[in-house]
Amino acid sequence: MKKLTYLAFSFFSVFAFSQQVSEERIKTVLSTLASDEMKGREIGTPENDNAASYIAALFKENNLEYCTGNSYLVPFDYNGKTAYNVCGIKKGKTDRFLGFSGHFDHIGTSEKSGDPIYNGADDDASGITMLTGIADYFRNKQPGFSMVFMAFNGEEKGMLGSTAISKDQHLDKIYNNMSALFNFEMVATESAFGKNALYMTGDGFSDLDELFNRNAANGLKINPDPYAAQQLFYRSDNVSFVKKKIIAHSFSTVDMTNATHYHHESDDVNIVDFANMTQIINNFGKTLEKLTPKNFAPKYNDKVKLD
Repeated sequence: MKKLTYLAFSFFSVFAFSQQVSEERIKTVLSTLASDEMKGREIGTPENDNAASYIAALFKENNLEYCTGNSYLVPFDYNGKTAYNVCGIKKGKTDRFLGFSGHFDHIGTSEKSGDPIYNGADDDASGITMLTGIADYFRNKQPGFSMVFMAFNGEEKGMLGSTAISKDQHLDKIYNNMSALFNFEMVATESAFGKNALYMTGDGFSDLDELFNRNAANGLKINPDPYAAQQLFYRSDNVSFVKKKIIAHSFSTVDMTNATHYHHESDDVNIVDFANMTQIINNFGKTLEKLTPKNFAPKYNDKVKLD
């Protein structure tokens, strides 16, 4: 594997873009999180803490407010140690919130010779890059919704971080005013629907995709989940918020029938379609600019299991 050398605390400053987030920026963020230096970002390791601190620094660059306390880092207990989620707020024109999330932990390293690092470029450095890219897009804008950005830890150990932060009563003011949560899970590759397209898990459970697609910019489309039989809706961090009766879906591009890189050492930056990711992020931002509490108030139907 080509070794990537990015210091965890050395950043390109956020440039003064008016609309577009650059492909260079996307490459920098994803490649830093998926670098060999991060050693697979397994929860409970120094490298996992470094990843949390890196994301917190990205939030600071975008002038996000703290979700609680005096830090973007939100601690929780992991086997007697302190682990961290990362959380930041962008105030909008209203007090209604949209949430954007992904998990930054992965599965660490193996005992194999050669390439022992599970870099987790797609799973889920790509999701973190997606949500921080949206924060980049809105750095100098005031969206119709307020926004909360949450980077979860411990997903690979059973959605530990999202479970912990979803129960944090200091964030209830946000949760009680949250219209929807977009959880990004493996968005590094072109989907089965082609470029500039994602699919939504649990698409039959709410009208979020329909309302989003009505306002979608430049041909961006959220498609139905082609892998519904795998019950992905209930297998990712969005489910921690489904249990709170918040509209929460995961959004992905990965082909679950042919994802040979999943939980494999080959999940590194070589599989990432940076041009497609950049297009999706910018078009997602353009779409979000159109959304307000008046035209975007998704609801669950009676098919979803909320308990």
